[in-house]
Formats: sequence, C-alpha cells, structure tokens
Amino acid sequence: MTASMISQIYAYTAVGVGIILAAAGLGSAIGWGLICSKTLEGISRQPEMRPTLMANMFIFAGLMESFPFIVLAFAMWFLFANPFVGALSVALKALGH
Repeated sequence: MTASMISQIYAYTAVGVGIILAAAGLGSAIGWGLICSKTLEGISRQPEMRPTLMANMFIFAGLMESFPFIVLAFAMWFLFANPFVGALSVALKALGH
C-alpha cells in the first residue's frame, strides 16, 4: 500500500463528501420551500386552521433541518475515520501484495 494510493482514496472521498453535502443542502432548501409554501397555501384557504398548520410546519421544518446535520455527521465519519483505507489494506492482503 503506497502513499499515492492512500492520498488518492482521501481525494476521492473528499470529492464524494462535497457532493453529498451539496445535495443535502439543496434538498433541505427545497424541502423548506415546499413546507413553507404549502403552509401559506393552506392558511390562505382556511385561515381558521392557522395555529394548527403553523405548529405542523415547525415540526416538519425541524425534521427537515435535522437531515443536513445527520448527513454532515456521516460525511465527517468518511473524512476522518475513512473506512476505505482499511478496505484497501484488506483487499491488498487478500491479493498477496
């Protein structure tokens, strides 16, 4: 196992983590937009339901907000405790290198 192989694994992992975090941020932003727009649409249709709709909006918004943080935790695990380096060493030992 050479330093070049390890650095390549870390580089590809960093690119993958960047894509994962961008997708999580974009998904959360789209989710926030849909949640808020549908809440406002529901309030405009039935103004007497405003307290119930607002409570539901904040509950679902909190769930939507937690998604990028969960993805961030997985991304940090991939970056700092990279499981692919260990898998490479196991694969090389199995091949006899």
